[in-house]
Amino acid sequence: MAHALDIYFRETKISIINIIIFKVMRKIAIYGKGGIGKSTTTQNTVAGLAEMGKKVMVVGCDPKADSTRLLLHGLAQKTVLDTLRDEGEDVELDDVLKEGFKETSCVESGGPEPGVGCAGRGIITSINLLEQLGAYDDDKHLDYVFYDVLGDVVCGGFAMPIRDGKAQEVYIVCSGEMMAMYAANNICKSISKFGKVGDVRLGGLICNSRKVDNEANMIEEFAKKLGTQMIHFVPRDNMVQHAEINRKTVIDHAPEHPQADEYRTLAKKIDGNKMHVIPKPLEMEELEELLVGFGIMN
Repeated sequence: MAHALDIYFRETKISIINIIIFKVMRKIAIYGKGGIGKSTTTQNTVAGLAEMGKKVMVVGCDPKADSTRLLLHGLAQKTVLDTLRDEGEDVELDDVLKEGFKETSCVESGGPEPGVGCAGRGIITSINLLEQLGAYDDDKHLDYVFYDVLGDVVCGGFAMPIRDGKAQEVYIVCSGEMMAMYAANNICKSISKFGKVGDVRLGGLICNSRKVDNEANMIEEFAKKLGTQMIHFVPRDNMVQHAEINRKTVIDHAPEHPQADEYRTLAKKIDGNKMHVIPKPLEMEELEELLVGFGIMN
């Protein structure tokens, strides 16, 4: 019997080694109110994923072009729009993509000159160009693409990553401050709209603490009302500022510091997250009731 089975397996050439596992690239957009620490949180999270051995590309979709500087150790990267203005249509991928911390791929969309044009169009131009140049192709072996997006304004251009299917997962960086929660709720309205006709889903809220009273509990309740989760509470720590002064992520600058472990934990939670929902945005009255209930507006 054993001999017969041996012959069978040899003849059919069955081998576990020949099983191919296809890798699915996860496309994530990070939104949040201006000044909430969205870009800092994104870069530190990406550093955590890169440390785990994940291949990550970061596409900065903020006109300030500061979405990759910590990963690049402060290198002033030329933006896609600036490159197109200076060199015309004859652009190679290496002209707009630079390698950062642990082989992360870094791109900055950029924006128009101040007071001229629409910054959102820079996102559209940038993503379209990256697609044309093969930045997302299978031979790049990407595990993740992160879009770091300005979240105060959910206009057509800034909504492109979730409107046109460029991102399937959205995480919103917020805090217990009223305007940060208002912006998060507003972003959820956009996700809800496009989620009903597409694949985009909310993965959760990232609370970047501002040491507001009852902050963690309030954001957990806010997330619950939205139908999602607070995926992680990032405590406030001066080490984040120390690392930024040194033009690095916390994981790069102080890998043994507890704050580095917070970002590693966030990266692992995103990597293992299975909760993706169409959110249920709150009415303004509901949001104010929540704030009053936790004593913020008293």
